[in-house]
Amino acid sequence: MKVLAVDYGSARTGVAVSDPTGTIARPLGVVDRADSENGLAELARLIRAEAAERVVVGLPLTLRGEHGAQARETEAFLEALRGAVDVPVESFDERFTTGLAQTVGSDDAPEDARAAAHLLSSYLEWSSAGRE
Repeated sequence: MKVLAVDYGSARTGVAVSDPTGTIARPLGVVDRADSENGLAELARLIRAEAAERVVVGLPLTLRGEHGAQARETEAFLEALRGAVDVPVESFDERFTTGLAQTVGSDDAPEDARAAAHLLSSYLEWSSAGRE
């Protein structure tokens, strides 16, 4: 199953996509102001262009696993995205993905896209363990 991951940020949102088997994640790019009408349209276009069957949005829980202000903003974005696309959209704990993207160098992809790829890799590993 091909999965597209979104590392939401109010200014810049990283996007990554898996291979068709749902095994390998690669950074795809960045969408500016993803919660805007244009941003949601661009995400919908990417989902169609990549033939993604599912979208995973990183949910930034606090270190204690609680929903802070950023998680609440992300949940509002999740609802808007669900209304803009025709594939299932779910959240996945994204703690530490941005930190990993800062410390792990990979090609010339923007940091936000690398964070989305780390999120997607974690999600793919989790889902392949039969926890879907």
